[in-house]
Amino acid sequence: MREGWQVRKLAELVVAQNGYAFSSSDYAQTGHFVMRIGNVQNGYISTADPKYMRMPVDGSLNRFILSEGDILVSLTGNVGRVGVIKDEHLPAALNQRVAKISIRNNSPATKEFLLLFLGSDWFREELTGAGHGAAQQNVSTKDLLEIEVAVPPLPEQQRIVALLDEAFAGLATAKANAERNLQNARAIFESHLQSVFSQRGEGWVEKKLEEIGRTQTGSTPKTSDHSNYGDFISFVKPGDFKADGTLDYGKDGLSKTGADGARIVPSGSVLMVCIGATIGKCGYSDRAVTTNQQVNALSPSDGSSNRFIYYQMLTESFQRSVIHASGQATLPIINKSKWSALPVWLPPTSAEQEAIAEVFDALVHETQHLTRLYERKLAALEELKKSLLHQAFNGEL
Repeated sequence: MREGWQVRKLAELVVAQNGYAFSSSDYAQTGHFVMRIGNVQNGYISTADPKYMRMPVDGSLNRFILSEGDILVSLTGNVGRVGVIKDEHLPAALNQRVAKISIRNNSPATKEFLLLFLGSDWFREELTGAGHGAAQQNVSTKDLLEIEVAVPPLPEQQRIVALLDEAFAGLATAKANAERNLQNARAIFESHLQSVFSQRGEGWVEKKLEEIGRTQTGSTPKTSDHSNYGDFISFVKPGDFKADGTLDYGKDGLSKTGADGARIVPSGSVLMVCIGATIGKCGYSDRAVTTNQQVNALSPSDGSSNRFIYYQMLTESFQRSVIHASGQATLPIINKSKWSALPVWLPPTSAEQEAIAEVFDALVHETQHLTRLYERKLAALEELKKSLLHQAFNGEL
């Protein structure tokens, strides 16, 4: 530690207040925004799923009313997330298991310096290590206040804050550029996809899926009979669909006994999730598989390319038709007969289908390459930010 730095407990620098146990039965349509654990994210306050409370007119809960600039720290679950209240969040009130941090008047640490400290991995690790409870992590305001922080003299704090503010602004710009490039790479693929299938060439014909080949829904053998399961044939479920349309064949499988009682999906088929949150997710197989009942499959028998049909199923218009046919209930589901009746457009020859599919294959490969490149860049930027914070609070910056 550098000369002049002092190790202080947070209790010497801040005051921490836990929130009030507002009852969910008292939530209202308007009033004070109740700041719960889920609203405190990494570095910001989320306004998703807002809950409101009308505060008592007698002022008995006024000490839980929040003000602009208040620092919040989560004490349960994903412990140590930090956010700052802004004017747009007000009026707001502090819920239980969220701590409000206020800087002491005589604190030797500035609010700006402490905010950087509270946003560091070191702080989260120290706070998590103080947690209690097996089911989920829990800490108290007492645990929080026991954490130690190395506090430099005021001029050094100001220098560190200025350096990190400038560095983080540059990192934020680089991150925004990487995210924009990532979005552009995906947009190029989406644009070409929509162009090909909306501006169809001469001779394209519309056919229902059931007119192209055999359609079927999967099934699940009795899980209580362990003899049904093994490695004879892959057993594909919604979680086995990859982003590039290929399938993960290695997770689960059926034995010969299980396969004999299942519906076999031949190699060269197109598969789609037809129930639940991932309805519309699709892929194609390069080997025979079985599936559970959440998956429908088309096995072309007219020479159609399964990859060409797969790419057409990715289009906005086809996905809309799936959702429309599902009834859009709480648990969306499209049955086999409705799915089999969905239309697709086909070029005159299978060779033309293959040529189009190959163009999309190349675009997918390039998009995935760019995605991995930009994701690595984003990860590197995040690691650099962590490294800078580590250096700052170890007197190395």
